Parts: sequence; structure tokens; C-alpha cells
Amino acid sequence: MPATALDSLIFRDIFTTPAMRQIFSDENRIQKYLDIEAALARAQARLGIIPMDAAEEIVRHCSADTYDMALLKTQTERIGYPVLPVVQQLVKKCRDGLGEWCHWGATTQDITDTATVLQIREALDLVESEIAAISKALAGLARRYRDTPMAGRSNLQQAVPITFGFKAATLLAGFQRHQARLQQLRPRVLVGEFGGAAGTLASLGTQGLAVQTELMKELGLGQPAIAWHTMRDNFAEVGCFLGLVTGTLGKIATDVKLMMQTEVEEVFEPFAEGRGSSSTMPQKRNPISCNYIVACTAMVRQNVAALLDAMIEDHERSTGPWEIEWIAMPEIFLLAAGALNQAKTLMEGLEVDPARMRANLDLTGGMIVSEAVMMGLGPHLGRQRAHDLVYDICRKAIATKGSFLDLLAADPEIARHMKRDELAKLVDPANYLGEAGAMIDRVLGAAT
Repeated sequence: MPATALDSLIFRDIFTTPAMRQIFSDENRIQKYLDIEAALARAQARLGIIPMDAAEEIVRHCSADTYDMALLKTQTERIGYPVLPVVQQLVKKCRDGLGEWCHWGATTQDITDTATVLQIREALDLVESEIAAISKALAGLARRYRDTPMAGRSNLQQAVPITFGFKAATLLAGFQRHQARLQQLRPRVLVGEFGGAAGTLASLGTQGLAVQTELMKELGLGQPAIAWHTMRDNFAEVGCFLGLVTGTLGKIATDVKLMMQTEVEEVFEPFAEGRGSSSTMPQKRNPISCNYIVACTAMVRQNVAALLDAMIEDHERSTGPWEIEWIAMPEIFLLAAGALNQAKTLMEGLEVDPARMRANLDLTGGMIVSEAVMMGLGPHLGRQRAHDLVYDICRKAIATKGSFLDLLAADPEIARHMKRDELAKLVDPANYLGEAGAMIDRVLGAAT
């Protein structure tokens, strides 16, 4: 009976995706074990280590859908690992004792680790596709709203103006870095494991490395320089990468949640009938995708910490930390897939309200660009005097609810150096966007 959010019939396609769940399913994992056993048999037959007819017979029986999963469960619980029970079923399926040649010179961890690498390869392809889709959506937003002014915020207070395109391009630049990280980590992570009992390949004599070379060619994986049975930095790197990706997704979700507040209302999640409705307050339109993204991100982060714990392994084969990966790695990918899928939906259908952005920008009557006034007056009064003078006028405008522009224009010290029309230009937020447009263009150029 399904019990967790990741296998619940109700929640599973909210917190993850069917495609990622299939990659880390029992069936796919067992198939990966068998793919490796078949590849090993072919490689060793080519090298003359096992008979060719044995290899052909082994390969013929490497389809997971013919295996007894109930028996596999029972034997795994008894033995402690699933690889040997798979091998035992494979041996029995082969005629004339030819199955005895399977798993020749390998150890359980070789098959388990290499199968995980094969799963990671498939899973990273899904991650890359989702990152590309989100990046495309962000590029569209950056381009469409390149010159749409809005309030930039610092400590949840209005700071200085930016554009919504600038906000989108900032996020897009982060995803460009994630894409670069993904390309860089693949050669380090997509490396197989084949070292035998303690990593020395002693059971294969002088042919161990030759077998390893041919096996990795068969599987399309990199060949390790040396066994990595208890050196888990490659798997930890994958987890940390997904921690970074989902961290960015969490930042997106947090910004959207805040911008959806009734008092702000600058953007909204995509509309769907009934989505985000309240059981008691009919007027509400709650964030939904944002909430799930934040939840997935938090759980990825916790599992990444567990994966880092799994690096601390003893000697050449570990006693316990290895099994942490069996729990943490699939959950990291499954939860990351859920967050990515929710974020893709969010970004592709985001509703943006430029008019509300402008209205919020004008809430302070131009005080959001008090820095612009200060910098404009600086050459005449000195920076510190300009700062103190504008600060006092801001406090007066807030206390009296008066017009910032009127108070600036009425100040005799300021009036000696600037006319009202000059001050009016300084307090227009649309005139204080700096190099935002040029920076957006650079990010979009890199995306292209």
C-alpha cells in the first residue's frame, strides 16, 4: 500500500513525475543490473575469458520482465543485497550450466554502483530538459518585460527601481550556470565501477583492467582510474548539484509568493479553475506550485546532507554509509523532478501585471529614487550633505504625507542648484534603471 508522498496515488505526481519515478523503479534498477551482467559477459567473451556460447546464453536471459520479483524480495531480505538474488535467477535460467560464467570477477557493489550511475545518466537527461524549458520561459519573460519598471526590494522594503525583465534575467543567469555545472559534472559522475572484492581486480589476474575497459565501452561510461567503492564524492556532487538547482527554484517560488500577496499583486501563478481556492474564503487565490516547490526544495536539502554523511565510509568496503545512498539518491532526484516540473508550469504560465508594478513603484511618490536625487545633488552640495538633506526631506514627506517633489522643490538649498522640472525627472522611477537593459541583453545573448 502506498504510504509516502512520493508513492501516494494522490500526491505522487505533485511531488515528483512519472518519468523520474520510472527511472528509480525496482523494474528499471533490476534491468540495469542485468544490462551490466550482459555487457560484462559480452566484454569477457571478446577477451576470451568466458566461452562465447556462455555469453550469448547469459545475454539472452537479461530481460527484467522475466524475473520473479516476489522471490527477489524474499531473497534480498534474507541476503541483504538484491544483486546476488538477481544473479541466482539468471544462473538458473541459463542452459547447461552456462550461467555459472555470469558475474565473473565482479562484486555486488560493482553492479550496484554502476547501475546507479546508469540511472543517474537517465535522470540527468530529464533534469537537463526541465532546466532548458525553464530557461526558455525565463528568457521569454526577460525579453518581453525588458523595459517594464518595477520596485526592486531589499529587506522586503522598496529599494530602487529595476525592471521585471531584469528580475527574470537574473534568474536565467543562474540557470545558465546550472547548465554549465551539469555539463562539467557529467564526465566526473558518469564513470562505472568494476573493481572486484576490494578494488584490485585480483580475481581476473592480468586481464582485470582490459575487462574494465571493454565493460565501460559496452555501457558508454567513463573508466575509473582506480576503484571508488568508498570514495563517494561523485555521487555527493550530483546531490549537491540538485541542491543548487532546487535552491534556485525555491528562490523563484519565494519571490512569486511574495509578489502574489494581496497588497502587492504584481504576478500570479497560472490560472486554472478552482486552483488555489480556499474552503472558507472564496476570494482567495493561494499560491500552489510555489508551496510544493518550497517543500520539495527543503526535502532535497535534507537528503543532500544525508548524502554527504554517506561519504564517510570505512576502509575499502563500508559498513552502513553506502546504504544511505540507496535511500537519499532516488529521493533527491524524485523531489527535484517535482520541483522542476512545478517551476516549469509556473514560469511558462506566469501572469504578469505591469500596471500594478508601476502603481507600486509610485507608492512613495518618487522616494524610491531618493538615491537619484542624492546623486544629482552630490556635485553641488557634496555627497554627504546631499544625503543628509534628502534624508530629512524623506522623513518630512513620510510624516506629513506631503509630496516628495514639492518638498524638494521648496527647499531653498536645493532650489539654488535645480529647477522643479529637473527634480521631476530625477524622481521618475523609469529614469533610474541604470544598466538594467544592457545586462538583460548580455544574459539573453549568452542564452542564444
